[in-house]
Amino acid sequence: MSVAFFDLDKTLLAVNSASLWIRRELALGHITRWQALRASLWMARYHLGFVSMQDALRAAIGHLAGTEALPIQKRTTAFYEEQVRPLYRPGALLALEDHRNAGDRLVLLTSSTGYLSELVARDLRLDAILCNRFEVNADGLHTGKPLGIVCFGEGKRTCAEAYAKEVGAPLSSCSFYTDSYSDLPVMEVVGKPVAVHPDHRLRREALRRGWPVVDWGVPRGGSPLKGASGAPQAGASPR
Repeated sequence: MSVAFFDLDKTLLAVNSASLWIRRELALGHITRWQALRASLWMARYHLGFVSMQDALRAAIGHLAGTEALPIQKRTTAFYEEQVRPLYRPGALLALEDHRNAGDRLVLLTSSTGYLSELVARDLRLDAILCNRFEVNADGLHTGKPLGIVCFGEGKRTCAEAYAKEVGAPLSSCSFYTDSYSDLPVMEVVGKPVAVHPDHRLRREALRRGWPVVDWGVPRGGSPLKGASGAPQAGASPR
């Protein structure tokens, strides 16, 4: 048994879906300019090292308190179909098929929401999802609390370790694909870490450690899910 873990934003996807979501919610009037600015400021403070992303994610989840879950789920579905679905990297689809043909379990390991991750997993035919999920009360309202640990950094590693143990897969036989230095805790415990279009810190670390660095390309208009035969063949997973 082996598991291939995949990050979502800027790894399977060629974009950061959270940034697209904020812009869309602002344009549709679901959030104010101040709320959009506040989210951007949290991101800026994180990149400058002033706050942890765990704190930023907890703050974002906290701001959902009292909101209805169903309308957000519906808006997420429309967002995915209209903006996200065409943005899978062609090499990502090839890597998924490579691991599927090898009999590996395919697992999404992401800081994104359960609402979006469920749609991704459905289209890509993944075996499991490890992500951030929100607590919803009996009235269908968000409580402002996460379900379980925050899936980011060390939290991602904890999620990966628990899943691997559950399915009986030694981490030494598992793979993980990501673009982000923040995922270093996971890359350090799997046997096959791969940097996909890495940020500058992860690129430097991957080169220092001899980890593969791959280019999975960008989609050429339309949804690669409708046929990736014309996509560039770059970045099939190293094995």
